[in-house]
Amino acid sequence: MILDATCQLDYQVTEDVPAIFMLRPRSGWAQWVMREEFHIHPQVPVVEFTDVYGNLCQRTVMPPGNFHLSVQYRVQVPDLADEDLMAPVMLVQQLPTELLHYLLPSRYCQSDQLLDVALAIVGDMPQNYHMVAKIRSWIHHQIRYEFGCSDSSTSALETVQTKRGVCRDFAHLGISLCRALNVPARMVVGFLYDLKPMDLHAWFEAFIGGRWFTFDATEPLTRGNRIVLAYGRDATDVALATMFGNFTMQNMNVTVSTVKDRPEWY
Repeated sequence: MILDATCQLDYQVTEDVPAIFMLRPRSGWAQWVMREEFHIHPQVPVVEFTDVYGNLCQRTVMPPGNFHLSVQYRVQVPDLADEDLMAPVMLVQQLPTELLHYLLPSRYCQSDQLLDVALAIVGDMPQNYHMVAKIRSWIHHQIRYEFGCSDSSTSALETVQTKRGVCRDFAHLGISLCRALNVPARMVVGFLYDLKPMDLHAWFEAFIGGRWFTFDATEPLTRGNRIVLAYGRDATDVALATMFGNFTMQNMNVTVSTVKDRPEWY
């Protein structure tokens, strides 16, 4: 499927505020960026760099007053999420060195405190794709999706205790439970077609069988038609806007449509 996605952000600042945005998707095996536009007002210098996770980051300084940023993309994405039911969990000693940090606890993913929960979920299941799928299914059925029940400080451990959360919390919990079982896992943020209500979305990926697979515990079944913006250990690494000063967000608007729905580039 070919998707058109937009994100508009409006801020008000009273002083120069350094900022880092993470709003440009990268082409790869999972998606191909066909068109892209990036607009800011007022016009200020922007420096782009690639962070340690391969994400494209835009560095700028927002001047006092109103600051507007908008992006729009046309991206070709798979209709279905890949599956390989027999993909094995790799032994730690066989993992690529650059993935080992995805096994460690992180700020919002206390995997070192969730081993008992993870073992209770998977039991003596074979150590393959099914094990991660079981974790995803358990979260979907045991954790209630509820707006406003968590905030930017909520961790996976708290989500297990309260049994409620939003997409960010579901992803953190999935990551934590995978890492507790020595499965590398990372957080992903981006766009999901036909998400209701429409917003930016978060999910997780697990490294099994020598590659990354997508898992989304907010859905009955993980589907495709998603645009990836950024990867990281947890929400700390994938903030789409990081500000170093005082600001007020006045508006945020996200849209995702198919080219069939909106055939002209806008």
